[in-house]
Amino acid sequence: MRVRELFLFQFKNYAGSEFLFDQQIVCITGRNGSGKTNLLDAIYFLCFTKSYFVHSDAYCVMNEKAGMRIRALFETPQQQTVQCILRENGKKEFGLDGVLYTQLSKHIGHFPVVIITPDDTQLITEGSEVRRKFIDILISQLDESYMRNLMKYNKILLQRNALLKRWHESANKDFAVLDIYDQQLGELATPIFMARQKYAEQLKFKTNQIYHTISDEKEDIEIAYHSQLLQHSLAELLIQNRHKDIMSQRSNYGIHKDDLLFTLHNMPLKTVASQGQRKSFLFGLKFAQYEILKENLVLSPLLLLDDIFEKLDEKRGRKLIAYIARQSTQVFITDTHKERLHKAFEHEDLSIQWIDL
Repeated sequence: MRVRELFLFQFKNYAGSEFLFDQQIVCITGRNGSGKTNLLDAIYFLCFTKSYFVHSDAYCVMNEKAGMRIRALFETPQQQTVQCILRENGKKEFGLDGVLYTQLSKHIGHFPVVIITPDDTQLITEGSEVRRKFIDILISQLDESYMRNLMKYNKILLQRNALLKRWHESANKDFAVLDIYDQQLGELATPIFMARQKYAEQLKFKTNQIYHTISDEKEDIEIAYHSQLLQHSLAELLIQNRHKDIMSQRSNYGIHKDDLLFTLHNMPLKTVASQGQRKSFLFGLKFAQYEILKENLVLSPLLLLDDIFEKLDEKRGRKLIAYIARQSTQVFITDTHKERLHKAFEHEDLSIQWIDL
């Protein structure tokens, strides 16, 4: 799969721009604020129906403008056009070859993508929600039913929490309604849990392989999937802890509490890893995501690499380039220093397109 054309209108800092991509490796250089990351985000948006960096589509619209439009021509190997229009009234239209989706979730997985950015250090340093989102993005591109189940689960969870909060202000408690919510959550949680458990194990194996290749060190890296459902079914947990949920006015048990635990030599990675070890681990984790997608889908995912060489030592940089050079997918790479990218690829026999912003 390759992106051949990209059109941006009032998307972030692009008033109106068109790009043609004719090589497997596309290197995008320019100063900070020139729009390198925004260009990658536009490609991600068209693959995943939303921005990688902001929660609201409105933040993708150019300042002091109303509405935006982005469009790309993909070769898969047939040519397919993906377009998103955000109208002035906030209405979002997303379509493939001129046909609009009635459910955006049906687009996920058709154009697989993996992005690596400096902000991904949050996977190590921040709370469990960030890591759940990471594994959800992976599995959603592989299994349409997974995203559907996850959306239903989150909707029912909100309804259950709203019920628990209403009970705090009322003596009238309708346990029949709570029973229905609990049953629905239990049925949806099981396939989500099983999918996360399966792919967490694959992430663990592949991340170790890639980490040791990039770092050239034999450190003990571990990824462990943590879930309350490892010991009990959700139905059992909800019944056993119903009083606690009523008292705290929220649902304390379920797959919305899952986490991925990262360790180095049996210690939390975020507390003991050096900057170089963190970068190697993140590359390992993200490239593991890429390889799982590549092995399970017809199309190889796009790789979007944003400013990956910043504060990366030369040894790890060479290993990283060697890994990228072995891939058959299209790769977009941004950097503020054109000379640094030229030097990084000088020993690789690759066809590279250079774009200066």
